Amino acid sequence: MANNENLTKAQAERAKILALLDAEDSSVKPNPTAFDVSGVKDSFSELLKGEDKGADFTVGDVVKGSVISIQQDWVVVDINYKSEGVVNVNEFKTYDGSLTVKEGDEVEVYIQKLENDNGMVVLSKDKADMLRAWNDISRAAESEEIVEGLVIAKVKGGLSVDIGVKAFLPGSQIDLRPVRNLDGYIGQKLKFKVIKFNKKRGNIVLSRRVLLEEERESMRAETLDQLAEGSVVKGIVKNITDYGAFIDLGGMDGLLHITDMSWGRVKHPSELIKVAEEIEVKVLKFDNEKERVSLGLKQLTTDPWEEVKAKYPPGTKLRGEIVNMADYGAFVDLGDGIEGLIHVSEMSWTKRVKHPSQLVKVGDEVDVVVLEIDASNRRISLGMKQLETNPWDELKAAYPPGTIIEGEVKSVTDFGVFVGVEEGIDGLVHISDFSWTKRVNHPSEVYKKGDKLKVVVLGVDVENERFSLGVKQLEADPWSNVESVYPIGSQIDVTVSKIADFGVFVNLTEDIEGLIHISELSTNRVDKPEDVVSVGDSIKAEVITIDQDARKIGLSAKLVKLREDNKNVDDYVQKAKATSKTTMGDLFADALKGVDVPNQD
Repeated sequence: MANNENLTKAQAERAKILALLDAEDSSVKPNPTAFDVSGVKDSFSELLKGEDKGADFTVGDVVKGSVISIQQDWVVVDINYKSEGVVNVNEFKTYDGSLTVKEGDEVEVYIQKLENDNGMVVLSKDKADMLRAWNDISRAAESEEIVEGLVIAKVKGGLSVDIGVKAFLPGSQIDLRPVRNLDGYIGQKLKFKVIKFNKKRGNIVLSRRVLLEEERESMRAETLDQLAEGSVVKGIVKNITDYGAFIDLGGMDGLLHITDMSWGRVKHPSELIKVAEEIEVKVLKFDNEKERVSLGLKQLTTDPWEEVKAKYPPGTKLRGEIVNMADYGAFVDLGDGIEGLIHVSEMSWTKRVKHPSQLVKVGDEVDVVVLEIDASNRRISLGMKQLETNPWDELKAAYPPGTIIEGEVKSVTDFGVFVGVEEGIDGLVHISDFSWTKRVNHPSEVYKKGDKLKVVVLGVDVENERFSLGVKQLEADPWSNVESVYPIGSQIDVTVSKIADFGVFVNLTEDIEGLIHISELSTNRVDKPEDVVSVGDSIKAEVITIDQDARKIGLSAKLVKLREDNKNVDDYVQKAKATSKTTMGDLFADALKGVDVPNQD
């Protein structure tokens, strides 16, 4: 039977239990002192002796007697024998210790021994009850009938049940799920099935679980017929996990995932439901073949996001609770399952908020204003700073361009330095605004944190919250009049400051630098600039190009030499136009137009 693939869960469970009990029985040797009913008559009435004084009493008979006294350990019974009999008093006590007999009551007892050391008959009420009930119990076991009994005590491995005779209910057979506390069952009247009895050992084993499994199987078939996606059903919360809850729909379980419990944030399912609670749920998905059911609780109510645009238009002022935080902002519960995000950039006008915990914590009540709604993606952008006056508007009025201020260097970055303007307001001096002429590779070459620095306000960008400052603007731009100081065609003494593969850089003044291209170093061919000049050399050169926007000046030492030799430079000009590989070539040629010098060999 156990190998039959068509067994129901209840039948399979029963077969499993019987197999275990059979194995247990086979390992126990027959006990000659045990209560052996294997040879008794089939009818209890046949065991019951008559009431004549001279009756022939034998061990194993069931007789009627009258209680004549109740002692501390024994109940004395008159069975019309030459001597009185005794029954252990515990056999007349209920599970709570109450006596079930009084003097004068008639009782049925089993003769265990005709004479003890005191000359009295040893009797047993329990064994008489067992014999009287044995036929009924045997029939119930064979026909799988339901029996009813009272749970009277907790014993090793399970419970003791009175079904007319004491029977054993294993802990594993009490319910469908393991039971931790057995005390709650004591005193309860429940229904069972007899799954095992052993006449030689006098044991009767009950199962409530088998009965529950059968009921569950019946309910399961009925539930499967009624289930459909979209239907609303009732169920009992069977088990709760971190990710959801299993709901007993009647013979089968469905999963209510935590994300389908509420439109709002749920930290743990136990916040909304508890075990054994009856709830109403909606069937979201039903796989009849795999018998899997997905359930929803929130789907029984309207999605609050459907009305969020109308309810919370941009500019709406709200109050909510901080429920969660991330590096980029804080989430606010606005009620009705709606959460909005305050980005760190929207928390303060002046403070640089790296983490929301600098200003708020979970559980705080905060005032916010709605900035933007993306209902399709279920997102609401909120702001805190917008509830206060924007100090950047005041800053723009207080610091017009050209205002000179002095502040402390707050930080040094790769692209510039931040200078404190007011409490919480820093302005940026970009590296390009350090000097008109000096090349700075990194701001740390010039400034360090804590330096006092005089700067000029370049502008205030309210929208982007940027305060631009400059240092070089405190002085006049030396390039502003470079064309008048160094007009094209003028010859000046310059000093070599740096040598490159393509030419040499020279200083016209401390602030202004020019370039002599390798082709303009000499009238002779030059392969390497260092073959002709060295750093620190003084050279006379002629200004040939000026690019005011790019701040570049091109010079020629070659042209100076040609002019000194009174050579005709026409050919030189043509060659410059034809061979120049730089953008300056054409500029050189344009500068030399009209100069008449003799042809060179």
